[in-house]
Amino acid sequence: MSEIRVGIVGLGAIGRKLAQELAEGIDGLTLSCVAVGGRDKAQAWLGEQGIDCPIVTIEDLPAHCDIAVECAPAAIVEELCATMLGAGKQVMILSAGALLPHPELIALARDMGGQIIIPTGALLGLDAVSAAAEGEIRSVRMITRKPPGGLAGAPHLVENGISVEGLSEARLVFKGSARDAAKGFPANVNVAAALSLAGIGPDATTIEIWADPGVTRNCHRIEVDADSASFALEIENIPSENPKTGRITALSALAALRKLGAPLRVGT
Repeated sequence: MSEIRVGIVGLGAIGRKLAQELAEGIDGLTLSCVAVGGRDKAQAWLGEQGIDCPIVTIEDLPAHCDIAVECAPAAIVEELCATMLGAGKQVMILSAGALLPHPELIALARDMGGQIIIPTGALLGLDAVSAAAEGEIRSVRMITRKPPGGLAGAPHLVENGISVEGLSEARLVFKGSARDAAKGFPANVNVAAALSLAGIGPDATTIEIWADPGVTRNCHRIEVDADSASFALEIENIPSENPKTGRITALSALAALRKLGAPLRVGT
């Protein structure tokens, strides 16, 4: 099997981790390019790491890679997907919430023979939710607790004048659908969007978001009631150098990439 060429879009905490791992060598995969906003900074970092790969524009990605991994702000998702999927390529999306307003991108993938991949990310249990969705799921509920600093600046908080500074106890800052959560917290709850896409959709999936000074990790609990099973799962994610993102997010993307050409694939 020929090697799969991987392009990385964005060199923040997640993009850098993926670039380092790919550069060190993963069977069946090769780092073929990166696309970034700050070219000079990216070139300097790549040089420091001894990573030799071209820096390209999003427009040029299809000529350089078979799959592009989005590790950038959510605002880039529409352009990236349109470019890669329009060329019949694959794109891995970490900012899953950015897909919810754009169902036409899924149609584009279908029509052009491309594919959108959403890794499990900072959540767990998506395999079980996907399996349950083959039957009937009656409800999916998610409760997220994050250190206040990890939620600061979220559009929902700014627009509603909600402060999370100086909290002495947990504060419920949002309760509603996964779709509305993705709008209000685009950098914080992509897990809710992924959960909704795996199960009963963004409007039927409900989420609570708590700013909790008593936690030091990003904590997620999902509760699912279906005709095949009822289950609750919890995970506590250690934040990366970016407090809005857990360390496991980059590892999840890496695991999903390994599956692309692996002789053994575990999980759906």
